[in-house]
Amino acid sequence: MGTDTVRERAADGAAERRREQRGWYFYDWACSVYSTSVLTVFLGPYLTSVAKAAADADGFVHPLGIPLRAGSFFAYSVSASVILSIFVMPLAGAAADRSGRKKPLLALSAYLGAAATAGMFFLDGDRYLLGGLLLIVANASLAVSMVLYNSYLPQIAPPEERDAVSSRGWAFGYAAGSLVLVANLVLYSAHDSFGVSEAMAVRICLASAGIWWGAFTLVPLKRLRDRRTADSPAGSPGAPGRGWRQLAATVRDMRRQPLTLAFLLAYLVYNDGIQTVISQASVYGSEELGLDQSTLIVAVLLVQLLAVAGALGMGRLARTYGAKRTILGSLVAWTLTLAAGYFLPAGAPGWFFVLAAGIGLVLGGSQALSRSLFSHLVPPGKEAEYFSAYEMSDRGMSWLGPLLFGVTYQLTGSYRDAIISLVAFFVLGFVLLARVPVRRAVRDAGNPVPARI
Repeated sequence: MGTDTVRERAADGAAERRREQRGWYFYDWACSVYSTSVLTVFLGPYLTSVAKAAADADGFVHPLGIPLRAGSFFAYSVSASVILSIFVMPLAGAAADRSGRKKPLLALSAYLGAAATAGMFFLDGDRYLLGGLLLIVANASLAVSMVLYNSYLPQIAPPEERDAVSSRGWAFGYAAGSLVLVANLVLYSAHDSFGVSEAMAVRICLASAGIWWGAFTLVPLKRLRDRRTADSPAGSPGAPGRGWRQLAATVRDMRRQPLTLAFLLAYLVYNDGIQTVISQASVYGSEELGLDQSTLIVAVLLVQLLAVAGALGMGRLARTYGAKRTILGSLVAWTLTLAAGYFLPAGAPGWFFVLAAGIGLVLGGSQALSRSLFSHLVPPGKEAEYFSAYEMSDRGMSWLGPLLFGVTYQLTGSYRDAIISLVAFFVLGFVLLARVPVRRAVRDAGNPVPARI
């Protein structure tokens, strides 16, 4: 084979890889709108209002005959979706690796979630049970699809490209979330001008996220391709029973990768802190700082916009200093941001925007680089299974931070004390991650060690 032929094939391979990478970015672009517009902004308050409309004189609703406070229904629905996700994610990962057919499973989970989100248009009156069911389906579907989506990363990007590719994916997601949130806020704030009620505007915003999710999922489904391995013969169905056996084998296998597990533990701790800050910042702003809803929404939009720059900027830093050092630096930044938040004066939206800017700059990068670093610690051929464990660390264990936040507030009566208590997650996460010898972990997983890691 001539030298020119080898070069041509290498060039063709690089072009095909870049094409897949661009398609891969678009799933973040597709599904992140759900997380931003639906979960972070609109669904919680709206579903709570629907539940209150269905409540009895004492403020209780009775799903399946169980008395629940209407104000707690949204939180219980989210918890139920997490439980379902924990059950389904490992099965999906094992089935994907066994069958070698990630793309059909990605399509199934993505369109099930998109359909459930679009169905939220019909959430009106006192249909709180419908809202809870759609939320559970959409959240669980998103979790499963992210397992499959993330598992493509080691296959479409060589080790030296993964930090940049992962960071671009997060940046795409935050950019889409910002773009759609701006459009939704225009509709919501000027609903009278558009001739719709406030409730109808919210339902349109919810449904539009599902339509966006489904429409842009077509791009990765067209560009990504399945890869069969020796453990995934053609026609292998990846049946549920086989999935459970494969899951048990995965757990045993992960015990033989203690350094990978050590990274997962560190990630579980500091990511729990990240997720709690995201979910509780608006509570802190409204209850402790006395800020109005419009200020909080603008702050969310600011976080989304700056997270794009943060993800790309930290991706560049990782090329110079390595992903581990860059993540450790981000955890220091998280700690300083929370410390600054403790001293924010009440009734000062300008300082709250500064806090939001600090969160945005480290949010996307810390998550993107964690994903790319973990991809180096996954044994070849087991990407979907290991990323199901990663996704469970991301989504299935994110209750410790809110619990600490709530207990601290209950004991002290101060949201300032509650927000500063979350520093513990970043300090402990820093210590645990610093102790992981990532270069040895990459070698132990059977992967080539990048020059910078």
